[in-house]
Amino acid sequence: MKLIEGKPIAEAVYRECLSELERLKSLGKLPGLAVVLVGEDPASKAYVGSKDNKCRELGLHSVKIELSAETTQAELLAVIKSLNADSAIHGILVQMPLPGHLSEDEVILAIDPAKDVD
Repeated sequence: MKLIEGKPIAEAVYRECLSELERLKSLGKLPGLAVVLVGEDPASKAYVGSKDNKCRELGLHSVKIELSAETTQAELLAVIKSLNADSAIHGILVQMPLPGHLSEDEVILAIDPAKDVD
């Protein structure tokens, strides 16, 4: 069995992303990420918070949308539709798992494939 060191790979990917980010900024383009969290799961909140913090640290446009656990399917789909249409948003991440009354499959299919970062 071969042991793969993940840290050097992650650092190389990070440097590559920084380089691409600088290139985009030099062209006047600022990538934007929207992260949608439904409910109050502590682990999910921490994960979403770390994504938002990293985006801000890198100077990216970051939108964190926190919805209550009682959000309906229609309300969530309306948020996704709005993000799909927002030209300032280039990537959408809906934090899983969703509350049991929501259809994860329907939500995933609603995200524009060009903006789906998951």
